[in-house]
Amino acid sequence: MDIANHTITGAGARQIAIDVISPASGADIPLVIFVHGFKGFKDWGTHQLVASKFADAGIRFLKFNFSHNGIRDVASDTFDDLKGFAENTFSKELYDLHHVLSFACSGKAFPLPSAIFIIGHSLGGGVSIIQASEDKRVSGVITWASVSNFRKLWPPQAEVLWRQQKVLYFPNARTNQEMPVNVSLLEDLDAYPERLDIQKAASSLTKPFFIVHGDADTTVPLAQAEQLHHANPNAELFVVPDADHVFNAKHPWLDHHLPAELDLVVQKSIDFVLKYLKP
Repeated sequence: MDIANHTITGAGARQIAIDVISPASGADIPLVIFVHGFKGFKDWGTHQLVASKFADAGIRFLKFNFSHNGIRDVASDTFDDLKGFAENTFSKELYDLHHVLSFACSGKAFPLPSAIFIIGHSLGGGVSIIQASEDKRVSGVITWASVSNFRKLWPPQAEVLWRQQKVLYFPNARTNQEMPVNVSLLEDLDAYPERLDIQKAASSLTKPFFIVHGDADTTVPLAQAEQLHHANPNAELFVVPDADHVFNAKHPWLDHHLPAELDLVVQKSIDFVLKYLKP
């Protein structure tokens, strides 16, 4: 297994840090691009163990930090760039993901993949569904605990105060930070309601689509996975018993093995990718 680090330029000329974890045999193999969620980052908790499991299965794994995810120092797990975090929007994340895909398809860092699957977690699931619906380079999409509507990330009544004060603060229980998000994120939703409609994008998907969700998820309820499945009945839905929003992982994760629920999710996702690559 080989690990390589790269940097490309994303939205607002900010940097996107990328890790590529490759199997020993690196030619003519599929690629998975992992898209983190709100308050997420590429080195959270179990992400490296997940990457290793994909590489062991013969799948190259790419994980990255969105340009405005709030972490400037990639060696740290502290949100040291709250200004950047505050300026993030869904359109900026789609811009970033488009450029990560272009990097992956450039052939400069590794051989061209035989197929590209996106795995998106939580908010990153919604971004991944939209990108997959727009981008012919994407072979298929897998969502882990995905939102079905960006506006379900906050209470509807919060929008009034948000528009008045121009900023809304989201608490981070892990770091004890109050993380600001500017009203520009709401304005982005207002400006592009068709493009940023996750369920509409899901309904248009004709490529492989796998929806994974835990039945004990209190952050993004299982009902949102069911809404995605209703939007696209051809998708596969897998409900993980007794699994929370991160499939019972946490940060930091000091064990050398994945929690049983996340290990099952990873294996099911690997099987899904490999199933669609069979001749």
